[in-house]
Amino acid sequence: MIGTLFRSEDVPAADRFEYWRELVGRTRSPHEITSVHAADFRAEHRLMEMGPTAVWPASFLPARHRRSSRQVRRSDPETYHLTLLLEGGLELDHAGRNTAFGPGDLHVVDSSQPYDLRSADDGKHRTVSGVGVDFPKALLPVPPHRMRELLGRPLSGREGLGSLLADFLAGLGRQAETLRPSDAPRLGTVVLDLVSALFAQELDSETALSPETRQQAMAERVRAFIRQNLHDPELAPPVIAAAHHISVSYLHRIFQQRFQGETVAAWIRRQRLEGARSDLADPALRGTPIHAVAARWGIPRASDFTHAFRAAHGLSPREYRLQALSEHTSGPEPAAVR
Repeated sequence: MIGTLFRSEDVPAADRFEYWRELVGRTRSPHEITSVHAADFRAEHRLMEMGPTAVWPASFLPARHRRSSRQVRRSDPETYHLTLLLEGGLELDHAGRNTAFGPGDLHVVDSSQPYDLRSADDGKHRTVSGVGVDFPKALLPVPPHRMRELLGRPLSGREGLGSLLADFLAGLGRQAETLRPSDAPRLGTVVLDLVSALFAQELDSETALSPETRQQAMAERVRAFIRQNLHDPELAPPVIAAAHHISVSYLHRIFQQRFQGETVAAWIRRQRLEGARSDLADPALRGTPIHAVAARWGIPRASDFTHAFRAAHGLSPREYRLQALSEHTSGPEPAAVR
């Protein structure tokens, strides 16, 4: 597991808001947090420290975050804060802009400037949820004078690099329980690379990025493209390379350097077999013929599928399905009544 998890129900009601406020303050630049719901506050907040980068998936009742000019003068950690909004609404006054944000929007705030961030509140105790990222300015390869163009602006997390970043951040929250602490520094590097690539693209200044950052961003784009096209039997290195305007040799080099030497074809095969394995174990798909399951994952020849599946899992697809569905039907033994 990576990070510490705060759930408001684990804390006495009178202490919840102060406890949550202190947790937020561990990574955010000093600022004032208030909420009309402080007396009966509800929140869930996971703090994931990934080297110098902190990622925190959170959901909470509406609150207001204000950092004044005086607080900036008194203490400036020289950080940027990125927010991915998943549910609810936000309104931000920052860097001369007043902007409203909805689900799927990203925005960035500079600790060296005042801001006023308010959650939309309709009085119905609806939570705001999202993922925050805090990182030192010095780690960002985009010059500060260019970053000023992005402060307080809505950035889309629904397409392109923004979508890749949003999916990765949301996935960190979902997988936090299964990730190992030793994974944290590498994941923090991936987050920063994707953030850097998004900012550079928005500013049309990708030349400012290091070759490693550009390669990491390209690796994430390629991986997302493959996952979206696993159903296509024609998916192969030349097709993938052409879709991303890179050479086949560069594509192979990306995989060699970023995926522990696994080849492009091997990674595609593994993703297809994992998708088929999941479908074979799904009771809702028990009536779908095995050859149809294979075809929907881009393996049209039943003999190829059977051979590859047996090599990967030690059972034929039919044997695996029977075993998996049998275990699902029997389920765990009921607990004894005491």
